[in-house]
Amino acid sequence: MTDSQPAAASQRRAFWLKHLHQWHWISSAICLIGMLLFAVTGFTLNHAGQIEARPKVETREATAPAPLLAALKAATPAAGQGGGDPKGPVPAALAAWLSDALGIDAGGREAEWQGDEVYVALPRPGGDAWVSVALEDGRTQYEKTTRGWISYLNDLHKGRNAGRAWSLFLDVFAFACLVFCLTGLFLLKLHAGGRVATWPLVGLGLVVPLLLAMLFIH
Repeated sequence: MTDSQPAAASQRRAFWLKHLHQWHWISSAICLIGMLLFAVTGFTLNHAGQIEARPKVETREATAPAPLLAALKAATPAAGQGGGDPKGPVPAALAAWLSDALGIDAGGREAEWQGDEVYVALPRPGGDAWVSVALEDGRTQYEKTTRGWISYLNDLHKGRNAGRAWSLFLDVFAFACLVFCLTGLFLLKLHAGGRVATWPLVGLGLVVPLLLAMLFIH
């Protein structure tokens, strides 16, 4: 009975080592590229004031046809409870015309009827854009601002204006990072007996940011 106890303990340890290593490398493979991206953009965001961005502005103009203007006037939604400008989904006819005339993808966006014009905000990572259609004469103005690749990647880091697909990716990435960290923690525990510096280093990783937050962030 005594001899079987060390053998059973060794088998349990081997079992957990095998599965923890498996989940650790799978989660690390899923996280690898994302962690590199977030590490780089963490640095660029921390030094955003020192990294100069040079916005590039692009403008286009067109004239909406009379049938479209009539459809837009007829599609004006009722004002909300706050009494502000009426808002609603971009009408399909407007989205189709903007795609054909200006190469703009406005499908699924929200339009705002502002008195004598329809305004559509088109925010995007690394920049901004908007388009407005005058309901009287059909004059359509489109403006797009881009601030470069660094700003684009920074906005991806924050999930700003990146859409539902990217939001879902961030959720999956966060879960994979959690699995990676927790399996790493348990692997540290299993190997800590032969590595004296393990827990002091883990403690240092906790104490240093905690002290910085307590002493220097007010």
